Amino acid sequence: SQRGVLGIGHAGHATFWGPEALRVKAKSPYMHHAMPGCGPVETLRFRPFEDVCGAGHAQGISSLVIPGSGEPNLDTMEYNTNPHQDKTQRREAEVRALLDKLSPDMISLDPDVVGGIEVSDPHKRLERIRDLQEEANTRAAAQPAKKQKSKKRGRSKIQTKLRRKQKNVVDENTMKLREARDQEKAEQEKQRKATRGETHETLKDTAPSALKRFF
Repeated sequence: SQRGVLGIGHAGHATFWGPEALRVKAKSPYMHHAMPGCGPVETLRFRPFEDVCGAGHAQGISSLVIPGSGEPNLDTMEYNTNPHQDKTQRREAEVRALLDKLSPDMISLDPDVVGGIEVSDPHKRLERIRDLQEEANTRAAAQPAKKQKSKKRGRSKIQTKLRRKQKNVVDENTMKLREARDQEKAEQEKQRKATRGETHETLKDTAPSALKRFF
């Protein structure tokens, strides 16, 4: 066992000797356990970190309590020695064991390279900058061009103000267009009345276009 207890199986008996029995001749064993009717004892195995020993015989297995056989103080940081470790701890232990197998020069950085200055001539430096610029231009050309949206935010735009001012300007052409439109409306009204049989003209019809709005 972990504490030096020696277990011996013979016939239907299991005998356990203490650690001092291997150095000094002992008159009697540390413990003795008889298993009648179970047949000869074939195997004995101690459980780590526990005072338990398993004895295998023809009828199955028997658990024997052997005080002082297991190690009471366990080191959970030691590989594969924690009986209560979960899945995460087991995985971390496996990774740590694999890293321990690697040589230090495979996972360490070269001190001659880290922190050094790259020695290069100006031509190589310009070529590297040119390559970076070409790569950036190629990447920008590969992207689809975004369509600019003409958003009208608020009424304080200069073009909107100018368009609004232009609507309020009354020039000669505007007056001519208005007179032509009023004359066309008057002719359409006369034609409509003529089709209805109305031949007499009212005062509103004979009034000038500038005074028609007062009727």
